[in-house]
Amino acid sequence: MESVIVPAEAEGFVQSLETFSIKAVGSARWFRQHEYIEKLNMQAILNASAMQDEFIKELLVSYEKIPLLVHEMILVEVWKQKVFPILCQLQDFNPKSTFHLYMVIHHEATIINLLETIMFHKDSCEAADDAVLDLVDYCHRKLTLLASKAIRENTTAQINLKDKTDVSSIEELQIQMVALEFEISLKAVSVLRYITDHTNSISVINRMLCTHNLPCVLVQLIDCCPWSRCREGEVEKYMNSKWQKIPVDDHLKMTKLDGQVWISLHNLLLKEDCQRKYDFNRFNKNQMLKLRGFLTEVLVDQLPNLLELQRFLAQLAVTDPGPPKKELVLEQIPEIWNHIVSENSGKWKAIAKYQVKETFNPSENDLRLHAERLAQTYNLDVMESLLPEKPKCGGCGKEAAKRCSRCQGEWYCNRECQVKHWPKHKKACQLMVEATEKIQMDLHINN
Repeated sequence: MESVIVPAEAEGFVQSLETFSIKAVGSARWFRQHEYIEKLNMQAILNASAMQDEFIKELLVSYEKIPLLVHEMILVEVWKQKVFPILCQLQDFNPKSTFHLYMVIHHEATIINLLETIMFHKDSCEAADDAVLDLVDYCHRKLTLLASKAIRENTTAQINLKDKTDVSSIEELQIQMVALEFEISLKAVSVLRYITDHTNSISVINRMLCTHNLPCVLVQLIDCCPWSRCREGEVEKYMNSKWQKIPVDDHLKMTKLDGQVWISLHNLLLKEDCQRKYDFNRFNKNQMLKLRGFLTEVLVDQLPNLLELQRFLAQLAVTDPGPPKKELVLEQIPEIWNHIVSENSGKWKAIAKYQVKETFNPSENDLRLHAERLAQTYNLDVMESLLPEKPKCGGCGKEAAKRCSRCQGEWYCNRECQVKHWPKHKKACQLMVEATEKIQMDLHINN
């Protein structure tokens, strides 16, 4: 299997990771770190999928960099909420390319993807230390968004915006951000499940059960199931980063996301430490009993552990558990989000203006340099090995078998689609070709 980076190179990347201020988001130094994390993420996925030595996880644990990853992910989340909307409204902001902005928005997705891969292991959860509290808060924000109507309304708005013929570059970026936000929120479901698997911290359990009442949020997710929808009379489910039509025989088949939510509920309701902390008051009890309607024989057959949950709910229906035990004298609280927001309060517009001038208005030469680094970061053979299925046509979205002969970076199903898509692809294609030629020339000179 192709490798993105070797262990010695990965160690250098991990050692060099640092925290940034919100003003520095998008800077050249920040971008260099983004490339490092992108490579670490791809290698971690390759190692996990091939069941090889997960040296990326080991390095992040031993160098105590997992709290830093959580910080950098939340930093971009705050930037998206506080700075990006102001930046889009500035009259003097009309970038030639939104590539810089997209990579900043994508950074959050890269980190949550990496965390999803490594948090499967207990030592990663332990190495996150106090940042687990911040991660629980982060997951709660994403799951609440997922369970609300907002994400579905945003997706509808995204589709309507796509249908417009005169979409500006900023509007197109907003479409991409909505799609990424949905992906990120789904990754947060898995991360939360791994936290419920591994944590024994009273503060973390208290945060999940008492502060955020996550069992009720998870019940709402099972009820609304945002990764499943019905369009034109056909059931579609979101799997492998896209909506797929589900055959009638598979309508009741559990998806990975369904499984993650059910396992999280199993952990939060049945672990002894959690049962002592959770308040089964009338509202919470009624919410939990809603689960009985979903626990069918077909579901339990697919995940036998749910039989234990089914028995617990049957007992809960006829009993009134006592009040929770108050064991916490001093409670730890998450700090990252509050620290970033308080440190930059009242400065959001100034930061946006600074970044418009200094960061997100690159010259042609800057764009070319970024394209060169992008070509080095994304090895096409490696990227193909990470794909769960065959590439899709850049024009129509159907399965594709032919690449663009110039840049090798875009796929098409036929010549007609390629010609039709060329006006959109032309600039990116030229940048990629020039970047590849420059890399080859540098390699030739060095050799």
